[in-house]
Amino acid sequence: MYQPLPIGVDDFEEIIAKNYYYVDKTLMIKELLDKMGKVNLFTRPRRFGKTLNLSMLKYYFEDTGDAELNRKHAQLFSGLAIAGAGEGYRREMGQYPVITLTLKSAKQNRFDMAFSLLRNAIAEEYDRHEKMVAGRLKNPEDVQRYKAIRSRCADDADYYEGLAFLSKCLYQAYGKKCIILIDEYDVPLESSYFSGCYDDMVAFIRSLFGSALKTNPYLEFAVVTGCLRVSRESIFTGLNNLKMCSILDDSYGEYFGFTEQEIQDMLAAYGREEKLEETRRWYDGYRFGKAEVYNPWSILNYMDAIATNPKAFPAPYWANTSSNDIVRSLVERIDDGDGEMKGLLEHLMNGGTIEKPVHEDITYDSIYDSEDNLWNFLFFTGYMKKVSMRQEGTKRFLTMAVPNMEVSYIYENTISLWFEKKQKTFQMSPLYAAIEEGDAEAMEREICSFLEQTISYFDYGESYYHGFLAGLLGQNGKYRVLSNREAGLGRADILLKTPRIRGGRAVVLELKAVRSFRDMEKGCKAALRQIEEQKYKEELSQEGYIDILAYGICFFRKECMVLRWEEGTSQMQE
Repeated sequence: MYQPLPIGVDDFEEIIAKNYYYVDKTLMIKELLDKMGKVNLFTRPRRFGKTLNLSMLKYYFEDTGDAELNRKHAQLFSGLAIAGAGEGYRREMGQYPVITLTLKSAKQNRFDMAFSLLRNAIAEEYDRHEKMVAGRLKNPEDVQRYKAIRSRCADDADYYEGLAFLSKCLYQAYGKKCIILIDEYDVPLESSYFSGCYDDMVAFIRSLFGSALKTNPYLEFAVVTGCLRVSRESIFTGLNNLKMCSILDDSYGEYFGFTEQEIQDMLAAYGREEKLEETRRWYDGYRFGKAEVYNPWSILNYMDAIATNPKAFPAPYWANTSSNDIVRSLVERIDDGDGEMKGLLEHLMNGGTIEKPVHEDITYDSIYDSEDNLWNFLFFTGYMKKVSMRQEGTKRFLTMAVPNMEVSYIYENTISLWFEKKQKTFQMSPLYAAIEEGDAEAMEREICSFLEQTISYFDYGESYYHGFLAGLLGQNGKYRVLSNREAGLGRADILLKTPRIRGGRAVVLELKAVRSFRDMEKGCKAALRQIEEQKYKEELSQEGYIDILAYGICFFRKECMVLRWEEGTSQMQE
């Protein structure tokens, strides 16, 4: 009986208490205490364990005011790495009031709705601490203000300073400074940007953070998480005690995502060691600082699938957790006439790398100001990986690539949807006229013009060209397009058939892809020979078609050659 996997479970106590499989990240506590950062900002892609790590910190450090509950929380860490780190670290357990706030629910398209949810989140944290605070506040005005915020009837300004005031109240109740944990701080910023209320949200977050994290005498330390490192001028104005930790920094690299050793241990625990290479291809590839890490969300889902069925296929689990709008924005820039962007995408999709200057301090309202900003956003949110980095004067330059097969799927799917939409604008009548008239040269010209407008990947494999041509030819009302259907002794690549046999027409298209321009004619002839040997035309004749055309089509990159099948000619020879 295997341990259950904590898919979608981000509460540390629930994972330990219910014996879920837990990848031990508790030494992050030791590193936080060793480095003694006052305000620590961790930026990592979505679904990389940020919420679970904050939950872990809460259970470790929080003094609940209940000795029995504190002992229960301490037991959660029994047998974990932090328990063996030393007495100095154990003495920090259960010693602080802790404020936790998540901003991930503020995804509404209006500021008033998003602010209402954030106000509720702050009020719920006041409610969570009420028992400890009750009767311990010295000023009657503070008592009334606390009650008003908790009851959601305070002035808006009280919520703008809600964390700072709560830390003051907790200090009065405990006689100790507090720890503040803020999760997904940039979710409301991203949503507000796309919904047109960015300035209002920036003003709220800046006030909330500035009052709580800047020169707050009641703050022990804070940990803030998000996907993107928003510039300090935008949110963290004047916050000189801020320690930024992005995926480029060496610190804390192994605490978000699963390391190679952790993956090997997990596969062994579930008896699936033979799946290591497949797991690497699909979900590895990220480098946070010096640590090579796997996508934890995808790993948990994939492990759950293969634990039940060892023949289960990998799937793009991470891709399905978001709309991936940023990738679509990148691809759609090609329609603006951006030939360079098209070339870069093709290069990446075929395993290449690109180099761009690093811009860590960007804001959501500047993502589309330049291509460099867009590529940086893709990198910091997990759609690209670091291959290497170099310094030139005051600038850093990052060499990037697509991380793994799962992220490749996101790009491929986005490109396919983009091209399907683009195909609808193509004028197809010249290509069909050339096919019907037996004009191979005209067919070449038309197909090549369409190829120039595509983004090709899979290293120009035959399957790519097959999908490309079948998709093009599917946009007509005259022919049925049959792809890889049985015909004669084998399967023709593409068949075009008029619905009516009498007086109608059928066309056989056999495709080849070659690795050298010089081999294109040879590839066409091989396709024609296959049409002859597999008797594709004979099968159509038996169906009743009389007007039958057949073509051998060969591709090399974005070049196309077409030869028409003609019985008794030398084209059938090598």
